[in-house]
Amino acid sequence: MNWLKQLFTRRRRYNQLSESIREHLEEKIANLMDDGMSRDQAESVARREFGNVTLIEERSREVWQWPTVESIIADLRYTLRQLCRAPGFAVTAIVVLALGIGASVAIFAFVDAALLEPLPYADPHRLMAVNESSAEAPLWPLAYPDFVDWQRMNKSLSSLDVFAGAGYLLRTRDGAEPVTAGRVSGGFFRTLGVRPILGRDFAAGEDRLGGPNLTLISYGAWLHRFGERKDIVGQTVSLDNTGYTILGVLPPSFSFALAGNAEFWVPINTLSPHEQTRNFFNFFGIGRLRDRLSRQTAQAEMTAIEKQLQKQYPNQGRNLTAQVVPLAEVFVGNVRPILLTLLGGAGLLLVIACVNVASLVLVRSESRRREVAVRGALGATRGRLARQFAVEGLLMAAAGGLSGVLVAAALMRRLSKLVPKDMAARMPFLDGVNLNMHTEVFACAVALGAALLLAGTSTARLSFQKVRDGLTAGDRGATSRLWQRLGANLVVIELAVVVVLMAGAGLLGKSFYRLLHVPLGFDPNQVATVRVIAPEHVYKGGNARMAEFSREIVERVKSLPGVESVGMTSLIPAQCDCATDRPHFPPRPYHGEHNEVDERHVSPGYLSALEAELVRGRFFTDDDDGTKPGVAVINDSLARKFFPGENPVGRKIANDEGGRDTEWEIVGVVSDVHEGALDASVAPTEYFPLNQTGDSSFALVVRTRQDATALLPELARMLHQIDPNLGVSDEGTLLAKIEGTQAALLHRFAAWLIGGFAGVALVLGVVGLYGVTAYSVSQRTREIGVRMALGAQRNAVYGLVMRQAGWLTVTGLALGLAGAVGVATLIRKMLFGVAAWDAATLATVAAVLGAAAMAASFVPAKRAASVDPVEALRSE
Repeated sequence: MNWLKQLFTRRRRYNQLSESIREHLEEKIANLMDDGMSRDQAESVARREFGNVTLIEERSREVWQWPTVESIIADLRYTLRQLCRAPGFAVTAIVVLALGIGASVAIFAFVDAALLEPLPYADPHRLMAVNESSAEAPLWPLAYPDFVDWQRMNKSLSSLDVFAGAGYLLRTRDGAEPVTAGRVSGGFFRTLGVRPILGRDFAAGEDRLGGPNLTLISYGAWLHRFGERKDIVGQTVSLDNTGYTILGVLPPSFSFALAGNAEFWVPINTLSPHEQTRNFFNFFGIGRLRDRLSRQTAQAEMTAIEKQLQKQYPNQGRNLTAQVVPLAEVFVGNVRPILLTLLGGAGLLLVIACVNVASLVLVRSESRRREVAVRGALGATRGRLARQFAVEGLLMAAAGGLSGVLVAAALMRRLSKLVPKDMAARMPFLDGVNLNMHTEVFACAVALGAALLLAGTSTARLSFQKVRDGLTAGDRGATSRLWQRLGANLVVIELAVVVVLMAGAGLLGKSFYRLLHVPLGFDPNQVATVRVIAPEHVYKGGNARMAEFSREIVERVKSLPGVESVGMTSLIPAQCDCATDRPHFPPRPYHGEHNEVDERHVSPGYLSALEAELVRGRFFTDDDDGTKPGVAVINDSLARKFFPGENPVGRKIANDEGGRDTEWEIVGVVSDVHEGALDASVAPTEYFPLNQTGDSSFALVVRTRQDATALLPELARMLHQIDPNLGVSDEGTLLAKIEGTQAALLHRFAAWLIGGFAGVALVLGVVGLYGVTAYSVSQRTREIGVRMALGAQRNAVYGLVMRQAGWLTVTGLALGLAGAVGVATLIRKMLFGVAAWDAATLATVAAVLGAAAMAASFVPAKRAASVDPVEALRSE
């Protein structure tokens, strides 16, 4: 620490050194005056013998100091003084860098949390998602009997377990409340490497069929529902009017995105009749690779097991195969391309910001040519001057980097809050979005790159300058060749990158617009929805009791003011292609083909409430109950695919219901209702009547003449009046639910963020072009004055300036459009209904940027045309 102490006490030591040297000089003068010399004669002789006092001071200091450190400190002081004298330049450069660095660091934080950070489980690289797969659905769930066979027969996995989502009615003091749960096989948490912080995990055999009713609860449930009671282990909680013993509490860091925000985890010790068959796919598998075995080995073994089972059970599904992929890939899902695209957009904005600041530095370097020349003439070496510029670049980049980190922190908080709660539950990586070591290293690397660019720009300018050029006045009238080459090229690069960002934003925005305007086959406006779970005493009364209860709900809801029609469905439309079926069509022969279609159970008034169009036949009626033969309605896509050129009304559709083959007569064909995600094609869909299927959980769909949002509170009150034990949740409008789907949100985020980057880039690009043109005009003032003195008209001067700006703009547009097509090709999977080379979008981008560039160039052109020749020549 001595060197640090010496560094901060150098001024006092320097003064002491100077005082000591001057004392020696005065002593010499005094001795000469004692010999009879006058004061002036003695001082002259003493100085001649003693030497240059200043030089002696400098050499003496160098013996016990660090000259490099001292000069760097001097450079820092000088840089601060220079920036304070030009606050506009300093603030502009720092703000532009902060925007670029902040955006790139914020998006990198999301990429780091989602793609780079490992899953929060033990040895996460060995965790695999193990499932079925088909050409139509790469991630296809498992049938429970298949899981049992896979678990028994495989040798590549040290453990294999399954899970499935579930919902229960939790009995509370205030009545029944719907809660989200997960059903898991006994070793699920051991496979993940997760241990409860209180109590214990499921023991071997507790997941056997008919086993005890047990549950593990999440940390959130323990905190909010049970007040962090230490004695919670061993207590009983009522789920669907059944007592479940709480075994333990999971750690606060535990989350499992594929099960959403599950609060209760129960062992799979009961199976419905459907789940006991090999044709009901309801479970997802996770496995842990054995040491020194690869994913490819496990994939090959599971594929062989699947083929063996297909031979053993021919009707299982011939075109299914096994799939073994890293669990992290399933967690990330469709988020990966979105994040990488956003990171690319933020990177392009950073490039524009750095280029813009480099242009500002170059302009400032031009204005400091005389200063540099004078310092060079006084003995400053090029290395010394280059170090001065390097210190300036480092200081600006450091200020921009620190400001950028603050911008990034604010942007991260804002973006995280924009994600809806339900969607955030399936994105646990959002909790890891913060300024951690990875993001800080990334921010430092970006700031260092910016510093090198800024320092390199000034150094490059210095290498082309001769000392005498800066000392001659005549050189000021001509545009610097370096500026023509480097400054103009920087603007061309900047404009090209702006085109790429604007084109990407335009394509993503157009995709989002078309996504929200995709033909739905129904009218989602003024429709309220709510999720309903029937109490146990109702659904245990059988299909007839459920049908009666459903009719009561419909009639009571219809009595509400403003209600036009009411319907029920197992799943509201435009959400997902889940809840699928594998039907066949007797009397056609069936050989186990995997005819995947969406399956929905609906009430008689549902399709009418949606205002779906009836193409043939009829809708369901109240007479289609459990006492009548099964009936079905299909959509137009199913009719075209499986009954081409035929009238399907009156034909049969068959599937496996509860382990027995069931036939349903097709009584109607409805126009395509978009049941799946907005960015997916319409799937073949079959509709069965709720009165015949007896579902205890369904969504209520209510069309109203008034604002649907205003109806929601009254709707919830009405349902609780019908039965206080009725589970009511997920209230909202159908339009809001469609716009809040994952497909819509991901497209919206991408469009808005890239659009924001493009907007900032457009401003920076236009400002950069304005700066180039304005500086060029200022450098050519004498030339313009001579031209006008010789008779050049103002229109000619306008043309001179506008042509220069026009060439830069056209060159930037040409390069940018070529790059935009290439980049759009890379993100084509994110585009919906728009081609990567969409001519309208590219033409609009070119027109907007061209108009903005010409508008920015008009001001310098006008200034040039207003030059007074006499004043211009006199000033030179």
